[in-house]
Amino acid sequence: MRNAECGMRISTASGSERGAIVTDYEATLATARGTDPHSAFRIPHSAFKMMDERRVREEIVETATRCYDRGLLVAGDGNISVRVAPNRIIATPSGVSKGWMKPEMMVVIDIEGNSLEPSDLSVSSEWPMHRVIYQARPDINAVVHAHPPHATGFAVAGLSLSKAILSEVVLTLGCVPLAAYGTPSTRELTDAIEPYLEFHDALLMANHGAVAYADTLEKAFNKLETLEHTCKISFIARSLGNENTIPDRAVEKLFEIRERNGAMRPEARTGQVCSYTPTISPISPISTENQRDNGNEQVTLTRAELVELLMESARLFQR
Repeated sequence: MRNAECGMRISTASGSERGAIVTDYEATLATARGTDPHSAFRIPHSAFKMMDERRVREEIVETATRCYDRGLLVAGDGNISVRVAPNRIIATPSGVSKGWMKPEMMVVIDIEGNSLEPSDLSVSSEWPMHRVIYQARPDINAVVHAHPPHATGFAVAGLSLSKAILSEVVLTLGCVPLAAYGTPSTRELTDAIEPYLEFHDALLMANHGAVAYADTLEKAFNKLETLEHTCKISFIARSLGNENTIPDRAVEKLFEIRERNGAMRPEARTGQVCSYTPTISPISPISTENQRDNGNEQVTLTRAELVELLMESARLFQR
């Protein structure tokens, strides 16, 4: 067996000198798994792991480059990780521009952030944010954190993406809550995002940025890109003076479609922090204290939420 420019040369079952150039990555994986009927050997499990992880490293670099090219992050901002085994994660290194990374720069760590392979580079100090996501969601295998301009603008302004303004977003992403500010790399940040992780696949973090996560890296990136695109549309609509929302009855239909497609668990209807869910979650940014006095309900708003409410009221009054 020897390396070739476009793949691997493997001896055939006949033992002759002729070989087959494997140019397709999936074909190589098929051989590694032992499903290629023409292969006279089986690549050891360790070799398969190496090939698989090599591709993961390349995909992380491709995703980071995409984020950089689209302006979702700059310089050394953001971080990306992929869980390749229960306690084995490949992640972007600290202090390296996401537009100039190479696959060999990736670091391999366990869930606690301890290095599993020698490297001159270290994992991002924001690793605890990734760890808490993986621990809270066993179904998640990829996390993408960045500072998309419009989404981060929402986070700085104290705004969540909780309104049903686009049917496609309700179907593919759901609402995106705003987690309270927490100092990056500290327990403050992980404590702030943890309550939202079970029923949301993307979050805005106050005065920080955004994070999206999914079972694959491609899906995690798509969620982040959708979040940024939606915030941009919302910003334009608000600048034009009006942001219409989808009627509640239509949202119910969209939820049913999501549930039929397996994209949302039924309990997420009430678990998500949205203005359009049947009830408001106890962890909603607008916390409702069910202290009833003669049928009256006390509602507590943060300063940012009160400002947003007053601005929205003023806009409605001017129509």
